[in-house]
Amino acid sequence: MLGVLVGIAMAAVAGAQAPAARTEAPSAKELAARVDAHYNHLHTLTAHFTERYRGMGIDRTETGTLTLSKPGRMRWEYDAPLGKIFVLDGKNAVSYTPGDSQALRTPAKQLDDLRSPLRFLLGHTEIAKELDGLTMTLVNGGYTLSGVPKGMQQTVQSIGITVDGAGQITGMRIVQTDGAETSFAFGDIRENVATPDSEFEFTPPPGVTIIDGVAPI
Repeated sequence: MLGVLVGIAMAAVAGAQAPAARTEAPSAKELAARVDAHYNHLHTLTAHFTERYRGMGIDRTETGTLTLSKPGRMRWEYDAPLGKIFVLDGKNAVSYTPGDSQALRTPAKQLDDLRSPLRFLLGHTEIAKELDGLTMTLVNGGYTLSGVPKGMQQTVQSIGITVDGAGQITGMRIVQTDGAETSFAFGDIRENVATPDSEFEFTPPPGVTIIDGVAPI
């Protein structure tokens, strides 16, 4: 009997000293599918964002609130600089910077804007089809999916989308073909919050006119 008890005790000690089984990192396609599954059930999302641009001798940081709503609507409302706004109503995008006398309107199909890659969250998400050359790397306990967004090959060298284990996007980094970099960090994320349609309408300030933009080459 004593021998049996000693054997059990030794087995318990050995088990306690054994290294914990490692959780294998998902493949790029598996992680992309996880992100797809997370966002395909959402109807709206709001988050605080920090946007940083570095290039052409400029290092600029801006902040504000991002609101997304299906189908195909987004609003980037800046608090620094206060009054700057980018609104997509599903058909057209309008961008305005305080102090300008004009706001620029661009059809969604012709949009070539560094904020636009997040549009794929507004429909039936399939990241593996949105990014060419998809890869995955481990970053600070999370993951980064990287590739080149379709339709932006002339201006964008790569885009990295940082996500957590649940598939929620926490950041985005865009490297342009000229070497400039724009990064976004997202916090205070809230999902499926009631959002009125008026959030995606742009009302120009007094004296500001809306002009149609030129389609990107």
